[in-house]
Amino acid sequence: MHDHRRLGRELDLFDTDPLMGAGLPYWLPDGAVVRHTLEEYIRDAERRAGYRHVYSPALGKRELYEISGHWEHYGDDMFPPMDVGAEQVLLRPSLCPHHALIYRSRSHSYRELPLRMAELGGMYRSELSGVLGGLTRVRSITLNDAHIFCTLEQAVEEARSALELIGRAYADLGIRAARYRLSLPGEGGKYVADPELWRRATALLREVLDGSGVAYEEAEGEAAFYGPKIDVQITDPAGREATLSTVQIDFHQPERFDLHYIGPDGAKHRPVMVHRSIIGSVERAVAHLLEEHGGAFPPWLAPVQLMVLPVGEEQSEAAHALAGRARELGLRAEVAGPGQGTLAARIRSARLVPYQAVIGGREAAAGLVAPRLRDGSRPDTLPGDELLRRIGDRVAARGPGLWDPS
Repeated sequence: MHDHRRLGRELDLFDTDPLMGAGLPYWLPDGAVVRHTLEEYIRDAERRAGYRHVYSPALGKRELYEISGHWEHYGDDMFPPMDVGAEQVLLRPSLCPHHALIYRSRSHSYRELPLRMAELGGMYRSELSGVLGGLTRVRSITLNDAHIFCTLEQAVEEARSALELIGRAYADLGIRAARYRLSLPGEGGKYVADPELWRRATALLREVLDGSGVAYEEAEGEAAFYGPKIDVQITDPAGREATLSTVQIDFHQPERFDLHYIGPDGAKHRPVMVHRSIIGSVERAVAHLLEEHGGAFPPWLAPVQLMVLPVGEEQSEAAHALAGRARELGLRAEVAGPGQGTLAARIRSARLVPYQAVIGGREAAAGLVAPRLRDGSRPDTLPGDELLRRIGDRVAARGPGLWDPS
């Protein structure tokens, strides 16, 4: 059973320090590669799906969260206010209020909708020390968040498209959804009191799930304070369940921030706000990927994609030349030479690298390499540039696969 905390340290991906504080991990170079690659993948997927990216500050005035409802309903999970002159500012617990303000800052016509706004942004939650652990429960969170401002008639299709985007990402990442959950309010929770808005949002989410053809369960007590949501659940190797991705249809925030668009009749109309996150927090996503794959990331996500292994010093020049050409093609390649141990030891050390290229005397003389794949298979020798082409094609195609027949 894989533990992402142990793997993160063994693979030099991330770590913590008491002086930084509990729940505040830092990322080492290889971990930063994984994180950056994952974030760029998400941004690219969102751009292709018609999202526009924004940046917003990780601080906000207390009044902002009073308007959004976070201060009243979520205040126990927020860090205390900081006095700045005559104002109080807080570390944000959510990106939603900032995106609502960005939308409100400009006038919008119905012709602009749906307006899809996305951000990979930082937020902060005052988690108790006893529940913190690795990357799954942290105080500093990087959230893959997006908000779609649309008409009521567009809301179901936008939410359904968000679910499809989540499904494609899971396929590329090589992970599986354990179940889909329609999260509803429960007894005694801190929820916004507007039964009609809850009823409308719940009916629309049921329509989304029914139309998507996925099996789902309903769970009371799991809703956000401002509305119901679709949660995509994952399980770790110990069988513990967590939410990775979410889709929500929200009537509450547009009301609180007095959002509107100009309709075809020239009058103001209230938009619907669809919240969605493809991979949730980057921290939790990387933790799950580590445990799901045991540190053997899909080739496109691996911190090192190709390890070149010269048998002897005589082949070092050819090995470095191949690695250099790989890097020019955008691949992450390194050389492990004889100074780092026997060939067998170097092969074992690079066991999580998707591709190895062994260059002995015969291969160097003929301009060939002997490829070895992480799964133990050993394709026929081939020219170095052909190996790079195959790896490049596989990386570009994404997904967990290692080798295509041709």
